[in-house]
Amino acid sequence: MRIKTILVSQPKPQTEKSPYFDLAEKYNLKIDFRPFIQVEGVSTKEFRQERINILDHTAVIFTSRTAIDHFFRVCEDLRITVPDDMKYFCISESTAFYLQKYIVYRKRKIFFGEKRFEELMDIIVKHKSEKFLIPLSDIHKQSIPALLDKNKIKYTKAILYRTVSSDLSDLADVNYDILAFYSPSGIASLLQNFPDFEQNNTIIAAFGPATSKAVNDAKLRLDIQAPMPQAPSMTMALDQFIKKYNKDNKDK
Repeated sequence: MRIKTILVSQPKPQTEKSPYFDLAEKYNLKIDFRPFIQVEGVSTKEFRQERINILDHTAVIFTSRTAIDHFFRVCEDLRITVPDDMKYFCISESTAFYLQKYIVYRKRKIFFGEKRFEELMDIIVKHKSEKFLIPLSDIHKQSIPALLDKNKIKYTKAILYRTVSSDLSDLADVNYDILAFYSPSGIASLLQNFPDFEQNNTIIAAFGPATSKAVNDAKLRLDIQAPMPQAPSMTMALDQFIKKYNKDNKDK
């Protein structure tokens, strides 16, 4: 009755130094990675229905690389030439550098925060005269527009992409000892793909309070919760759980 298999509802890590691979080696586990959700862009027709004129804005706020991709995709589809004096406010330096895929970086006015939107907000406040456009997914943190409203920033929210459930039909006959989730959308995808899902002995791990709530709201049993003081990461929480579980079930 030892734990032997884990399915992580995320893409496979790009680096071999991932703690998931250390975990697999430590406990001789088979760990598979499969995104339960995927992002798709809204169509040009759908964007037009939002009645947003990109060129009415003097600055764009980017919270992710995905937002950058879909902003420039929509501009290309609509044959919009983004003016050289457009300002860009990015959530982090790495996100800002990603702009090089689409613009001549050194010739543009680009600002960025450390990693948190609150930090970027400090910079945005110093440019209150700008008319901001913020590309977002249909599922986004409500704290972002709330912060902009609180600071009386003139902005337009543009839904340029959406989060949808992946097709997991090929997993119908595959069973894992542990399912690890990182977002409420992952739980929604599980139930959409497998409406008759019965948890039984399957162990469910959730990262973040919103994901944990989604597990409970779905009337599923939450076995592993992260982050916790003693386990700030999902892999640490899994490590601690597996160690205890295997010890308790050693002779079963």
